[in-house]
Amino acid sequence: MLLQLKDICFERENRKILDNINLDIDLGKFVAITGPNGSGKSTLAKIIMGIEKPDSGKVILNGKDITKLPIDERAKLGISFAFQQPVKFKGITIYDLLKMAAQKQITKKEACETLSKVGLCAKEYVDREVNGSLSGGELKRIEIATVALRGAKLTIFDEPEAGIDLWSFNNLIQVFENMSEIIKGTTIIISHQERILNIADEVILMKAGKIQEIGTSKQILEKTIGNTTCCKINNALK
Repeated sequence: MLLQLKDICFERENRKILDNINLDIDLGKFVAITGPNGSGKSTLAKIIMGIEKPDSGKVILNGKDITKLPIDERAKLGISFAFQQPVKFKGITIYDLLKMAAQKQITKKEACETLSKVGLCAKEYVDREVNGSLSGGELKRIEIATVALRGAKLTIFDEPEAGIDLWSFNNLIQVFENMSEIIKGTTIIISHQERILNIADEVILMKAGKIQEIGTSKQILEKTIGNTTCCKINNALK
């Protein structure tokens, strides 16, 4: 078992955001966590990464209790976190960023091969700066490329579809469909999007800080919203 969450509770301003969460995630799985706004999805992801600390409970990675470890120590153990809005680095090229992610010297050919895996024309991107000239979709694919080079055991994406247009989203879906070839580890994605849920090995449905159900995308979608689209999940579960 790669990741175990045991009796995780988290409260803010007298409101239970996570209420006794118990979850096991296997190695090599593509897992999607969904549910209405305010259900605790993003908070759970941040607790796994160490951005937030639980009030009680344990986070266990490969049998090791990491509950009290800071973010940098968790990163060293193989956890990677991709934010909704990828960070921009003025003056740093994409090649520089990929070398930093790999934590070793890599050739431009190796960098280009990684960029190609995430659907970017390598020659056009490898020497570009990571700045405001890049679209949200381009930045997110570059972020996935850095994760691939980092070789993380567990990668968490917090609503990767946020803030990007439909064309970019369609291209991003193609990347996620090939995620097992790009990232050799376990992937957790926080998302409302049906197309993302449909390519997950397992879908976790949350509501009001609790896990309501775990199953396939078909099982979860049929239970919550029938034949309607997943983007309506917020209204369907209120």
